[in-house]
Amino acid sequence: MYTVSGKSDKNQLLEEHAPLVKKLAHQMKAKLPPSVEVDDLIQAGMIGLLDAVTRYEENHGAQFETYAVQRIRGAMLDELRSSDWLPRSIRQNMRKIEVAMNKLQQKLGRTPLEAEIAKELKLSLEEYQEMLGEGSGHQLVYYEDFHDKDEGEHFLDRYCVDEQSDPLKALMNTGFRDAVIRAIEALPEREKILMGLYYEQEMNLKEIGAVMGVSESRVCQLHSQAIARMRSRLREQAWTGLA
Repeated sequence: MYTVSGKSDKNQLLEEHAPLVKKLAHQMKAKLPPSVEVDDLIQAGMIGLLDAVTRYEENHGAQFETYAVQRIRGAMLDELRSSDWLPRSIRQNMRKIEVAMNKLQQKLGRTPLEAEIAKELKLSLEEYQEMLGEGSGHQLVYYEDFHDKDEGEHFLDRYCVDEQSDPLKALMNTGFRDAVIRAIEALPEREKILMGLYYEQEMNLKEIGAVMGVSESRVCQLHSQAIARMRSRLREQAWTGLA
């Protein structure tokens, strides 16, 4: 891995860690909608790997692979954000679901049922569930969620002033982490279990379906619904104080 002068061989690092890029790309692809091409993630990841090789110094204090994983994943996420892989129409539909959930929560004083949400949206239960299925890949947090309408500034711009800045850490320090925990605890038991299997146990949709006794498509619907419930709750409880 090193040249005669003792410096790292960049070409060898690239070659040896190319399989890591593919592994990370396929892991990320498993949690994204069909419209995302794994080849695009791999291409972005290779750019991240090249950046890691270029920037890495042996006295960095961390193993190269640990450092590279951060750069690779970051490059893939940048690619997803720039390509806006979830169509605007689907984002709008998910926002309608969140609004309906919030309205019903205020009206009923409890978490609304699927049938109640569908009725509020003037949809059949089947149509509502189809909308949830199309919302696969809906995220808990989007870049624009942190836009300050008064100052014209974004949360990430505010905290990403240099390469050493950690916007995620700054976000967690605002109390957002505790708000997310409360939002998960407020989910219906079935959706709470699903989120635990998906994010803590890192099981895929098919495996979760086998555990819960439902189809993979139904798991996808329930996941989208859980994310919408959490976004609805967080919008009222946490985001107001973050802008």
